[in-house]
Amino acid sequence: MRVVRAVGFGGPEVLAAAEVPEPVPGMGEVLVDVSAVDVIFLDTQLRTGWASEAFGIEPPYVPGFGVAGRVRAVGEGVAEAWVGAEVAARALGAYAEQVVVKVGDLVKVPEGLAKEEAAALLHDGVTALGVFDNAEVRPGERVLVTAAAGGLGILLVQLARAAGATVIGAARGEKKLELVREHGAAEVVDYTEPGWVDRVEEADVVFDGAGGEIGRAALGITKRWFSAHGAASGGFAEGEAPAGVEVRGIEQAQFTPEQAVRLAERAVGEAAAGRMRPVIGQTFPLAEAAKAHAAIDARAVLGKTLLVV
Repeated sequence: MRVVRAVGFGGPEVLAAAEVPEPVPGMGEVLVDVSAVDVIFLDTQLRTGWASEAFGIEPPYVPGFGVAGRVRAVGEGVAEAWVGAEVAARALGAYAEQVVVKVGDLVKVPEGLAKEEAAALLHDGVTALGVFDNAEVRPGERVLVTAAAGGLGILLVQLARAAGATVIGAARGEKKLELVREHGAAEVVDYTEPGWVDRVEEADVVFDGAGGEIGRAALGITKRWFSAHGAASGGFAEGEAPAGVEVRGIEQAQFTPEQAVRLAERAVGEAAAGRMRPVIGQTFPLAEAAKAHAAIDARAVLGKTLLVV
């Protein structure tokens, strides 16, 4: 079985394909033939050695936290009816042709939804629903989404528009801004341009997926709710919030396994019904995981990035 390992901490070049024995499901587990791997920004950070002690990671290791595919075999105590089921699941060591998953972590892929779309929702769909529910967006409010052209940002734009808000999407470059417009933003702004925050003027609610100085600037024009869940521009947003603004951090995107399953089931259900549309901007073969990481590092991706097997 082929996997991709990080053979050291460093740039994308530390990712290399390797052959390992096929895993065997144990008690309460299933073996999944992987079709798509969810690639998240955290994967690229951990590859550099960031927070390695907190996550208990030491090279060589197999990156990744989520897959979608088909159940090949079941372990003791698992119903044979699972064999052949199309599923998605959060799973450690996801950059692999096969993974073992606890049966309680499985999310069935609804009819009409592609496995790739289910994979794209495993983290971004879960986080989007979690942070959006907390903000209790009201019709008519101005909602600013930073990093709006990413997999998570696009879903937040969709959810805010569906709630009746006026959505302002902030991203980098015209291609990304056009994508954000297509998914429901009434206004768009390029946050690489000087004075971008002055053009937004104010926002009742901010979903900050960018962090860093971008997030700090957005915090200053927030009126009611600021969600600091992203750090793509160098750390989570910090600074003094205006009076009356409630600030929530990354803790609101840290779910128990049971919570994550419930939110993932809800996300794939919303997608199957056409109410959420994950945007898969680019896919790479499993063996080209390094190219996927390089594209993310270069901020050259639109929407979601997946590895396909």
